[in-house]
Amino acid sequence: MAGSTSDEEDIIRSAMTAAPPAVAKDATIIDVAPDGKTRVVRKGTNGFTCLADNPNSPGPDPMCGDQNAMEWAQAWFEKKEPPRNKVGFMYMLSGGTNASNTDPYAQKPEPNNNWVETGPHVMVVGAKGMMEGYPRSPKPDTAQPYVMWPDTPYEHLMLPVQTGEPMTR
Repeated sequence: MAGSTSDEEDIIRSAMTAAPPAVAKDATIIDVAPDGKTRVVRKGTNGFTCLADNPNSPGPDPMCGDQNAMEWAQAWFEKKEPPRNKVGFMYMLSGGTNASNTDPYAQKPEPNNNWVETGPHVMVVGAKGMMEGYPRSPKPDTAQPYVMWPDTPYEHLMLPVQTGEPMTR
């Protein structure tokens, strides 16, 4: 069942906050229903796919990734093994829903699940085993690069970014 024009405009507006305007303007926009089913709201042309904020999560979490990143995310959503040898890039410039840094499926803070607060960031996913030298602490400093969900199939590199006006020289 297709959504209303207003609903689709809201989804597009939310999804486009995940990535820089130059990426978001030509990205495919998909909506994910509460039952996990997806629908294409707008077909894109640049190989990136953006998802709107999940209204059921406690904070903003729109995301936008390249094809490899979206294959990785689909595996995570479905609790399947991520594709091997496919490194992907994902934007979350509106920030991310606060999450456990050690349990990819934690829904809320619990003792020992190492809940972290994340701001605007980008992620390198699908690079399991290639992140030596980056902190892998269960309680990372989220203002610096770190490995999220270390030692799980979904470990990925989190890179905080500052959003706002471009720097001028």
